[in-house]
Amino acid sequence: MAFAYEYARPALTVDCVVFAVDDAELKVMLIQRGRAPFRGHWALPGGFVHVDESLEDAARRELLEETGLRQVFLEQLYTFGDVERDPRERVVSVAYYALVKLSEHALRAQTDATDAAWFAVSKLPSVAFDHARIIRVGLERLRAKVRYEPIGFELLPTLFTLSQLQHLYEVVLERTLDKRNFRKRVLAMDLLIETDEMQRDVAHRAARLYRFDERKYKKLKKSGFNFEL
Repeated sequence: MAFAYEYARPALTVDCVVFAVDDAELKVMLIQRGRAPFRGHWALPGGFVHVDESLEDAARRELLEETGLRQVFLEQLYTFGDVERDPRERVVSVAYYALVKLSEHALRAQTDATDAAWFAVSKLPSVAFDHARIIRVGLERLRAKVRYEPIGFELLPTLFTLSQLQHLYEVVLERTLDKRNFRKRVLAMDLLIETDEMQRDVAHRAARLYRFDERKYKKLKKSGFNFEL
């Protein structure tokens, strides 16, 4: 259906801050733009919202089209609307952040992206538009929320060790945690399922593997359970 408006309208886009954790640090996924403006520059995956799709559908479509990522944890972050944030026209962007298990998702640049790669948050290249600000806001949200909701498990493989879990929190929060106290608090929540499996192909002594009990957490949350680390 066509409409006529008396006033000019801004364009609407979505941008996605995709986080992952490897053995050393927290990473952000960027794409290399294949089109102007900022052709050849690194940027967050994203694009214009189609008139017949929701914001989240647009974010998931852009992730799939530009990076090949699908079925990832995705949550709305913030709306960025500075007047001159895009040199093409008046553009408002609704940003999302996504959490990815690094070992389970292979990147592949598509559509208008010439490359897609992971960068350590401590060593990010210069990025297009206001994407540096969007990344900073995404980091602030992740570091705050990981302490009161179990979203950190979205960054881990399905089966993980307690050391891997502690490493995740240390990397995201950028501080060292006491091993004994951390394990005591995590195990006291009774949200980890101890499996019969052990680590494989490791140089050190193999550790027990655990699984997060998401079903139990959802049930406890309805009764007022407070996840806090």
